[in-house]
Amino acid sequence: METHKTGCIICGRELQYFQQKKTMRCEVCGVEFESAASCTDNHFVCDECHSRPGQAVITSMALRTPGRNPITIAEEMMKNSIINMHGPEHHYLVIAALLAAFKNSGGYVEMESALSLARQRSEKVPGGVCGFWGSCGAGIGTGIFMSIITGATPLSVKQWQLANKMTSLSLEAISENGGPRCCKRDTLLAILTAIDFVKEKISIEMDKPEIVKCSFHHNNPSCKKDSCVFF
Repeated sequence: METHKTGCIICGRELQYFQQKKTMRCEVCGVEFESAASCTDNHFVCDECHSRPGQAVITSMALRTPGRNPITIAEEMMKNSIINMHGPEHHYLVIAALLAAFKNSGGYVEMESALSLARQRSEKVPGGVCGFWGSCGAGIGTGIFMSIITGATPLSVKQWQLANKMTSLSLEAISENGGPRCCKRDTLLAILTAIDFVKEKISIEMDKPEIVKCSFHHNNPSCKKDSCVFF
């Protein structure tokens, strides 16, 4: 099935969001879900069907890249034609790019098991939570990344603190740049925040670009253009 990369992946129309969830049938798998979003033509695609095609690409790229710069890694992942302009696949993408750069910069991580954990955890973060929960999935992704590399659990002390602090700093950076949601912008902001935090707290220095410019704005009808730090 040919899909659209922005808006509705079925027809390309704009998405609409509802305060109250509705029962809708996924156009891909046919399963019914409670959802607060559809396109203006009432198409609905569940998070799993939206994310699954991109997850394999993200995993493959994370395992084979020699890069130490998680921004560059994330940008290459997002340039792949199977990654949509927006969507919950970015929650996993943030973690995968950071794990790859962390390992390539001298950090200890067993990539295959770490990526498996990243997929499992990020899949629990629904699309649209940036607006509905006030917790962007890209920011949550950096906390998941920190939890994985430190081995944090709900009973940890220092590791628990680092994971939660990581999420809070990423969400602060994302919130300061304002809405509407942009998965590309928020991915870049979250990763930049994580680079600095890992250097300070874990003493692993990943490469960080001096200038970051967005190359995806032409696919984003709601782009803030000059109001965005990456435009």
